Amino acid sequence: MKLWRPAVTGTLSLAALLLIPGSGGKCRAESSLLQSSNSLSTPAMTRLSAEERGDIYLARGEYVQAIEAYRDAPRSAEVWDKMGVAWHHMNAIGEARHDYQRALLIRPNYPEALNNLGATYFANRDYKKAIRLYRDALRLMPKSAVIAANLGTAYFARGKFRQGFEAYHRAFELDPTVFDEPDSLANVAANTSLSYRAHEDYCLAELFAEAGMQKQAIEYLTRALNEGFDNKQQIMQDSVFVQLRKTQEFAQLMAGQKLH
Repeated sequence: MKLWRPAVTGTLSLAALLLIPGSGGKCRAESSLLQSSNSLSTPAMTRLSAEERGDIYLARGEYVQAIEAYRDAPRSAEVWDKMGVAWHHMNAIGEARHDYQRALLIRPNYPEALNNLGATYFANRDYKKAIRLYRDALRLMPKSAVIAANLGTAYFARGKFRQGFEAYHRAFELDPTVFDEPDSLANVAANTSLSYRAHEDYCLAELFAEAGMQKQAIEYLTRALNEGFDNKQQIMQDSVFVQLRKTQEFAQLMAGQKLH
């Protein structure tokens, strides 16, 4: 899934769900510094604050070094959150959860940390707690497509397809590119059953078709079929697929499908 990292513009795949490190001013190094971070010498690094060094290590994917640097920084909510992100990248879920909780002790209404904490519960398949935390985060950051997408995924994992669709629809309306990457949801597979993933991908196919994004609609419809979605009548009658059903790609996809 996508990861929003401090002081860097870009995304990175991660194991469970989307993580959003704090975006306060202190957790951002200057963009010019980040652009040249790979060429910074050791003396140059020592002139930076501990938090700035941690940000650079985190941007480089050097998570152990990032944690060591953050440990030398004043323990703000942002620093605890970013340490949690570094642990999370190394799949150390318990340590990540501890640090997100410490961030929330300092700032209880910290939507990024609430989202990240929710991702730790999702990773442990405690979807009920994940949903509660994502809902709290979304209440504080209602314009976040990332959090809405996380909430939808957790609902699907619990078999709550209607709520999952609604959350995905909200995420898509906020940012149609939130589901763009073909493998952006791939790692959810380890945490949800094949049946749930089939419904999830069918929902995404509907959203893309409704937006006129036929290539993506075909892609997710294909995934749904491969994961066991077999309601041919629904596929052939679903109103959002009216235009899609006129395409050669749809005909090729459905040819030979043994569906009910």
